[in-house]
Amino acid sequence: MHDKVSATIDVIRPAIQADGGDIFLRDFNEETGVVTVELTGACVSCPASTVTLKAGVERILKDRVPGVTSVEQYGVDNQTESAVSL
Repeated sequence: MHDKVSATIDVIRPAIQADGGDIFLRDFNEETGVVTVELTGACVSCPASTVTLKAGVERILKDRVPGVTSVEQYGVDNQTESAVSL
């Protein structure tokens, strides 16, 4: 299953590179279905990177690799991330 995730990331990579960024597979937990990727380059400062990750990468991985439940960004604590700072 890890190979399918990796191959799918390789298919997605050229589109992200075309925008000045890149994507790397960091981890795939087969028990939970969570894929962890690292976005680099222009993606780091891009305000749309969360949308790219969820609406693009996650959707494609879920469609192509049975068992994938979500995609998370490496190094981001999703428990504390918020759209509004309090």
